[in-house]
Amino acid sequence: QVQLVESGGGLVQAGGSLRLSCAASRSIFSIMGWYRQAPGKQRELVAGITSGDTNYADAVKGRFTISRDNAKNTVYLQMNRLKPEDTAVYYCNAPISTDYSGPYYANWGQGTQVTVSS
Repeated sequence: QVQLVESGGGLVQAGGSLRLSCAASRSIFSIMGWYRQAPGKQRELVAGITSGDTNYADAVKGRFTISRDNAKNTVYLQMNRLKPEDTAVYYCNAPISTDYSGPYYANWGQGTQVTVSS
């Protein structure tokens, strides 16, 4: 089964930027998504990408950009103008359909913590 490893998180001040990476153990799937889970909240879709389209949660539109490098089996999430409410553990996964709600081709990884201070 494909393994997905997230990296790039950290502590950043509000207004700052981070770039997250999701490295796959094999060729990445045509549909990939970045998700996040804040303490006490359910996991939610942040951004999704297919071979020809992207979509974003309303809360991150205009600030986050998802991209993919198929040659490197990696999906990225560029996060700009970060806000304290972006604080969460960020995960990537490969949903089987473009509703991004699962099921998924991979198990959930450890994720990468993003903390935005005010």
